[in-house]
Amino acid sequence: MTLHDPDVRTVVVTGASGGIGRACAVAFAARGDRLALVARGRAGLDGAVREAEQAGAAQVIAIEADVADPRAVEAAAQRAEEDLGPIDVWVNDAFTSVFAPFMEITPEEFRRVTEVTYLGYVYATQAALRRMLPRDAGVVVQVGSAIAYRGIPLQSAYSGAKHAIQGWHEALRCELLAGGTRVRTTMVQMPAVNTPQFDWVRSRLPRRAQPLPPIYQPEIAARAVLYAADHPGRREYWVGTSTVATLVANAIAPGLLDRYLARTGFDSQQTEEPRPGGEPDDLFDAADSARDFGSHGRFDDRARSRSRQQQVAHRLGTVAHGVRRAAGRARARLPRPG
Repeated sequence: MTLHDPDVRTVVVTGASGGIGRACAVAFAARGDRLALVARGRAGLDGAVREAEQAGAAQVIAIEADVADPRAVEAAAQRAEEDLGPIDVWVNDAFTSVFAPFMEITPEEFRRVTEVTYLGYVYATQAALRRMLPRDAGVVVQVGSAIAYRGIPLQSAYSGAKHAIQGWHEALRCELLAGGTRVRTTMVQMPAVNTPQFDWVRSRLPRRAQPLPPIYQPEIAARAVLYAADHPGRREYWVGTSTVATLVANAIAPGLLDRYLARTGFDSQQTEEPRPGGEPDDLFDAADSARDFGSHGRFDDRARSRSRQQQVAHRLGTVAHGVRRAAGRARARLPRPG
């Protein structure tokens, strides 16, 4: 391993070949970080490497790995440290899903969604913590969703996996706090995002799948992940007004939200276009092995490029962080009793 600038971070991103993961890769690259990009699809990874290099990454490597395989994840972490140096930030984003009513999803499909979307986070976080805990330094960012709190129809497998991540993350956070380590984990709950997943997730819907509006661009999600990596003291971050509204409504009146989604959740997740045949399917094999889909889906004309909620939250968070640091310095200057 060659010597590296200690002020440049080593960042690992899973699910980095498309969507939020790819936008995160470009955002970290723009800050000059070293990147290990992990995904299954070769073409998508190659495209992500090119974009990260163009954005200014100090160094980029691509690692083909399925996060549902704990040995592959461990090998990816090992290679990242051998090639780039100690891992400072690990971002978990890899997932898969099935768009279908619950009774039309097979046990094998449920297992696969759970293995990738939930257990992939578990295996990756264990690989990261094996390296971070002995050094007493590092941050793990879990890319979550409003669905971690509020399940929605036609996405029962994905909803279950995201709920599992939420409960596991809370337990892990408690253990890290109890251990007194400076390693941190935080979670970023995302809104509906304009990613290619809606053209490659397995679907049995009669019409083409779409995000549950309103839709945000993946760069908004990436900015939130960067902020969380820099400010990991908070247990989680909410991105987008729709996420805030959903989680608050679910906390106050979950039964009412059940009925609302029962009325609207089926049509609002489908466009008016019939679902075409021959769409790529990423459940068991990477959809972007031969074709690079990029970070954006087909909803650019409808997706929001700004989030006022995010801007305000980050501004307030930065102020609060400064206040806490100033208070800590003031306490350190106080004379000790006795």
